[in-house]
Amino acid sequence: MQLTLERVTKKVGAQTWLYPQSIAPKSGAVTVLLGATQAGKTSLMRLMAGLDAPTEGKVFVDGKDVTGVPVRERNVAMVYQQFINYPSLKVAENIGSPLKLRGEKNIDARVRELADKLHIGMFLDRYPAELSGGQQQRVALARALAKGAPLMLLDEPLVNLDYKLREGLREELTQLFATGDSTVIYATTEPGEALLLGGYTAVMDSGELLQYGPTAEVFHAPQSLRVARAFSDPPMNLMAGHVVAGGVQTEGGPMLPIGLPAGIEGAVTIGLRASALNVGASDGDIALPGKVELAEISGSDTFVHVETLVGELVAQLTGVHRFDLGAAITLYFSASQAYVFDSGERLAVAPAWRKGG
Repeated sequence: MQLTLERVTKKVGAQTWLYPQSIAPKSGAVTVLLGATQAGKTSLMRLMAGLDAPTEGKVFVDGKDVTGVPVRERNVAMVYQQFINYPSLKVAENIGSPLKLRGEKNIDARVRELADKLHIGMFLDRYPAELSGGQQQRVALARALAKGAPLMLLDEPLVNLDYKLREGLREELTQLFATGDSTVIYATTEPGEALLLGGYTAVMDSGELLQYGPTAEVFHAPQSLRVARAFSDPPMNLMAGHVVAGGVQTEGGPMLPIGLPAGIEGAVTIGLRASALNVGASDGDIALPGKVELAEISGSDTFVHVETLVGELVAQLTGVHRFDLGAAITLYFSASQAYVFDSGERLAVAPAWRKGG
């Protein structure tokens, strides 16, 4: 199915929850709605589902205007953070309920397949009340997948799970979505989850749709500083600067030899992702001496907070490293990895990247 939203808005009293926005998620693909809490992701999904009607604008399904058509008259599967299961049915019956309604055969085998993929196969004979919150969330997710609806809306469905299980399920879901025909809308606050799951990503902030497109393109070429901030974890390092002959001069630091488009002048903001900073130099790298303010290990990476001439920067280093607080350190980066945003916070320069790989 093809879902299309044309200049939809949502107002509640004097408050605007969604500003005018248009989006046509790619049919049969995963679109991630990425943004912080209260960015408008859930409000937009409710319009897509028919749980709410837009204050202005239109919603179309396969070219037919369904604005205001309630959710019960649409074929939609939904999973929220606040999971919903049938308390009087066992887990197997919960998962199999949409299959039974469709009169499908081999229901038990399909239920077992989904339960095993979501690591709840051992709970099929239990009632939801006998499960933990994370286990109940997986039951709700399995039932949504079993429904096989042409539109599947998942609102942070893994948020209640522990880190290790969440990582494993992301990979499972990526494979499940790739082999299905549903248009999947997946809301998350985590940029890493968007990179793993999304063929397409829509970045949202404070009720505005900032950018929509192929996930790699949005990540590598954010159209504005707001998009870059939302699609970076840890947050993108930002430095003040101004345009000079031959590049950009940082405030209090080195000059970066960056070719700028014609018409870019005056004050600019330089952005560096944490992964672009290193503690070992390569040919042509720019050096930034400083001292260690904090070093923290997360998974297989080490995040080092360093006070430098241009302010505090965070470097993301692969592997586990030890740094003494207050120790002298030099960070290195290539000017080719720098983003430049003009005085209007629009993207002026982005690092080169290769589409499709």
